[in-house]
Amino acid sequence: MNAGEITVEVAPELRVFVGQRDRGPIRVDGTSTLGHVVESLGIPLTEVGTMLVNGESVATGHIPRGGETVTVAAVVRPQPSDEPLRFLLDIHLGTLARRLRLLGIDAAYENPDIGDAALASRSAAEHRVLLSRDRGLLRRREIYSGAYVYSHQPAEQLDDVLSRFAPRLAPWTRCTSCNGALRAADRDAVRDRLPDNTGQSYDSFAQCVDCGQTYWKGAHHARLDAIVAGALAKFA
Repeated sequence: MNAGEITVEVAPELRVFVGQRDRGPIRVDGTSTLGHVVESLGIPLTEVGTMLVNGESVATGHIPRGGETVTVAAVVRPQPSDEPLRFLLDIHLGTLARRLRLLGIDAAYENPDIGDAALASRSAAEHRVLLSRDRGLLRRREIYSGAYVYSHQPAEQLDDVLSRFAPRLAPWTRCTSCNGALRAADRDAVRDRLPDNTGQSYDSFAQCVDCGQTYWKGAHHARLDAIVAGALAKFA
């Protein structure tokens, strides 16, 4: 069925998804929702904020009619959340997951890959915001919430997530390996987990309450401390 054509104006932040497809009229069928039309342009609804039709706010279930002008805004930043923020990252975002954990942010990560269906189910069951660069994954209706990660670079990915969600930062409180909580550990209690001479070189240790991973301020600490300092300077 042909119900005419509509004009869709897309926010600059969303044009990465659509290329030139928002420049000309779009034919509508009188039955598909506006949400479906927007997704057909390549835009995940997780990235969409307010949608206006002829200047009036509408929901994704609006059925567009010929002659309408649709304005699609990007999601607001920081994006409000009704629940404590908990994230779930897909297989391609392992470095981002470790950096979020470094900052004390609850960031679940599945490796090896458990597949899109299982990721979506876990997002729904645990009320986790699913972070991904896979638009198809973010289109799954069962996910609790989702967000597209715009960059390939871990430093830019971290800034993107922190600016969008403004999570509370608590550096050095979470295990970067398994996402468990860290607690202070006595050197003698973790001595059997330390490489040779580490117990003599360092006197401050932490241990994951879940997996037992032991942490100390080794040679890699300066690099990690720079990540933490940068995040705190921008987003704390």
